[in-house]
Amino acid sequence: MNAPDQQITAEDIAESTDVTLTDESAVKRAVKATMLGNAMEWFDFGVYAYLATTIGKVFFPDANGTAQLLSTFAIFAAAFLVRPLGGLFFGPLGDRIGRKKVLATTIVMMAGSTFLIGLIPSYGSIGIAAPILLVVLRLVQGFSTGGEYGGASTFVAEYAPDKRRGFFASFLEFGTLAGYAAAAALVTIITTVTDEETLVDWAWRIPFLIAGPLGLIGLYLRLKLEETPAFKQMEKAEKDSMAAESTGKKLRETILENWRPLLLCVMLVATYNIAHYGLLSYMPTYLTNTLGYDESHGLVLMIIVMVLMMVAITFVGKYSDKVGRKPLLLTGFIGFFLLSLPAYLLIGVGHYITIFVGLAVLGGLLLMFVGVFPSVLPALFPTGIRYGGLAIGYNLAVSIFGGTTPLVLTALGDATDSDLVAPGYMMVAAVIGTITVLLIPETARRPLEGSPPSVATEEEARRVIRRTRIQEAKRAMKARDSRGESTLVE
Repeated sequence: MNAPDQQITAEDIAESTDVTLTDESAVKRAVKATMLGNAMEWFDFGVYAYLATTIGKVFFPDANGTAQLLSTFAIFAAAFLVRPLGGLFFGPLGDRIGRKKVLATTIVMMAGSTFLIGLIPSYGSIGIAAPILLVVLRLVQGFSTGGEYGGASTFVAEYAPDKRRGFFASFLEFGTLAGYAAAAALVTIITTVTDEETLVDWAWRIPFLIAGPLGLIGLYLRLKLEETPAFKQMEKAEKDSMAAESTGKKLRETILENWRPLLLCVMLVATYNIAHYGLLSYMPTYLTNTLGYDESHGLVLMIIVMVLMMVAITFVGKYSDKVGRKPLLLTGFIGFFLLSLPAYLLIGVGHYITIFVGLAVLGGLLLMFVGVFPSVLPALFPTGIRYGGLAIGYNLAVSIFGGTTPLVLTALGDATDSDLVAPGYMMVAAVIGTITVLLIPETARRPLEGSPPSVATEEEARRVIRRTRIQEAKRAMKARDSRGESTLVE
């Protein structure tokens, strides 16, 4: 180690505002706490989507099959329509009072509303009040979820070292897949071991009731976390101004002054979510209702694909730390444009092998997004408005293009009597997504905007501080030279 490095002590590193030295154990705790919350969020939404046919019979018994499904998916979409309101409320609040407090609140609201859905009496017991209560609780779900993903991805991104942000952030979507897979597995088990009458009568409630204890575990983990280093540093530097700053002012700063990254976030998330919900939420219904495939077997194939995606997702995140985020995103979007139609044609053949191959192709392409997005999206925004910008942009796109995807595809498929509406929808989204990726900056291995470099070792921290000191010395020298030249001229 050279002399300048030896002069930089551990105390210098701890007190420096030029670099953040991460604690790997703290990073892992943050990943676990946010991953569980994300898993629970998508477990809830996955259960609802996979039990759509049964829920239709419970809450809309007088409607025909298609009307029941459309009504159920309409309520599914309703929860997404209020997500931007949750993002508008929780996002700027998280930028003002901290990420940890808001994330503790959202997980309580998510778990509580999901648990209560499992307690709603059927339409046969209380009539129209049953679907009304379902709508109300789904709206609470959607509102709380509006603050979940933006906060969780912000939390992990601000804890992780720059060179490994892709790897650690990918665990967030590991939680998404785990939630979906757990939902599909549980629904498959319940539908296999019970008859239809039992399922409609009471067994459908079991997955929703499980959300209660899961939420308590998630709350416990989140309350044990410390605030992110990036937020604490910003809070220390801007303590007086942050105390006086209102949530409304944060909101105006997010929307009016940072409209470009906000727009890019909306476009990226919109195109990704069409593929995401088209595969993970709509596909089981497509296999059962459109192709007439056995419900249990279709879910088993989906579970296998999701488990394979879970195995591979952190490798994708780690690889993005080496080659960059943009090459993987471009691969995913171009792949969806070229392979969506062939994949759906394979699925349409109806044989186990062809269905699995078609699902595996779509799942492999989706990995290019789910493994990279949690590290791409937070990096679009500066620290001061990161939670708000991501929460608003993400949820606006999800509400319009994510939650409505199963409803749109079901309605279009019924109206056109075509089995190939979904791949066409994905191909259009892929074109828009490709253009958007070309417009965003590459952020791999770079500090988050508004935050100093984040490193994993003291050696890296010393190099950053030494480089900063050299740059400051050069600037001071230039300033002295400039003053000397000015004096000579006089």
